[in-house]
Amino acid sequence: MIHNEVLDCIRARRSTRQFQERQIEAEHLDAILEAATWAPSGGNCQSWLFTAIQNKDILTKINDLIREGLQRWTPDDDYPSKLKAKANAQKKDHHFFYHAPTLIIASNRPHYQNAMADCALALENIFLAAHSLGLGSCYINQLYWLRNDPEVRNYLFELGILKEHAICSSAAVGYIGKESSAPLRKDGTIRIIK
Repeated sequence: MIHNEVLDCIRARRSTRQFQERQIEAEHLDAILEAATWAPSGGNCQSWLFTAIQNKDILTKINDLIREGLQRWTPDDDYPSKLKAKANAQKKDHHFFYHAPTLIIASNRPHYQNAMADCALALENIFLAAHSLGLGSCYINQLYWLRNDPEVRNYLFELGILKEHAICSSAAVGYIGKESSAPLRKDGTIRIIK
């Protein structure tokens, strides 16, 4: 196994689902957002927008809109996380981004074929940058699932996310409240043809 700073960071990063209340430093947020902009994008379009939210009242409102939206929403498949989110929407105290003090929403042009891929690459940069700075992060799906919900969209528009942008996903970021253990890597996921 080869060790270097990048490979070790990739192996050590975990999804965080319990955050401390304290906010991340402004310089760390700037570094994480800059890392997002260095991700590859199709044809070097860089047509994404990263909206970082740190206002606790706004984060609470977004969480409430997610809860309400999920109650109206019908999953389009039986993905277990969708079914779990739908069930959690019935719980008044459930927090869909784990009380993270920072939420970064990635959006992009809706009819651009690489919109989701570009934002996913940028989010991975966010996760690795956060880990390198001693912060935790977690990929959050619910705003993507509710990207066409009128109440969610209208509120995000009020926050400055373009109406003509599609919500691609988001990242919860903050100081780690509880470390996550590393799940085993599944066998049979790599194939080399020479």
